[in-house]
Amino acid sequence: MKATVTPGGGLFGPQSITWRVHTETPGWPAVIRAFQLQSLHPRTIRGIAQNCLLDDPEVARARLRRQLDYVAVRTFGTREQAEQAGERVRRVHARLIGLDTDTGTLFRLNEEENLRWVHCAEVSSHLEVARRSGVPLTRAERDAYVAEQRHSALLVGLRDVPRDTGELEDYLTGMRPYLAITDEARDALRRSVSPQLSLRLAFLTPPLALGSLPAAGALAYATLPGWARKLYGCHGNKAAEYAAGIALKALRAAAMAMPERLVAPEIRAARGLMRAVTEVPGADVAA
Repeated sequence: MKATVTPGGGLFGPQSITWRVHTETPGWPAVIRAFQLQSLHPRTIRGIAQNCLLDDPEVARARLRRQLDYVAVRTFGTREQAEQAGERVRRVHARLIGLDTDTGTLFRLNEEENLRWVHCAEVSSHLEVARRSGVPLTRAERDAYVAEQRHSALLVGLRDVPRDTGELEDYLTGMRPYLAITDEARDALRRSVSPQLSLRLAFLTPPLALGSLPAAGALAYATLPGWARKLYGCHGNKAAEYAAGIALKALRAAAMAMPERLVAPEIRAARGLMRAVTEVPGADVAA
């Protein structure tokens, strides 16, 4: 489903911080970072690995592509499109189960704890990649982004999610005792930087390709919290963090300078509506 961008017709709108973040931030590094962070929750990654053939490069790439497409529809599409996309996700989750190999018990992928972890890892990843990419956001604007993403959580049936960055940080800190490096997580990290896969920059439409999954995966990994990289076996590398920041800023600058005809249609349309709201005094678009 391609997002139909309308003034105020979706969950957010031209005046939202969500539109600002998602029209200025490279999508692939954020999606991959979220996957790398989500993989540290044993049940989350086992549920994914047991229901998706991640060892097949094309299947793994398609899964990431679907996630990026879902984020685009949820962010820029009409309310009806967003709700339809959320319903499809709920329907898929409802029929999937996983095996907790530590306890031998079965679990459903739509367990609230799992959905909340996935949501929070995604929200924090988009915010962190935006920050590293040089998107200027005040603390109040970062809080607004977290609050706006509660609309996204509702699409999958979640209500109790963080309302601001303070609550988000507290949640992530509180989850750390429940996270661990498993064989599935190691495999997920390895495959997220697999040279077998390629990507196309989220700002652009095919056939332009400005990168590779290994590069985006490495950038994503370098932006993970220090404690997450430590779980993966890396005790931190300030040079890598600095280099990732430079690369993400360059990627954002290059994407923002692209001719409009090469930009993905939903990004192009959203930028046009955002400019219109800025240029018309007193304009107000409900999100």
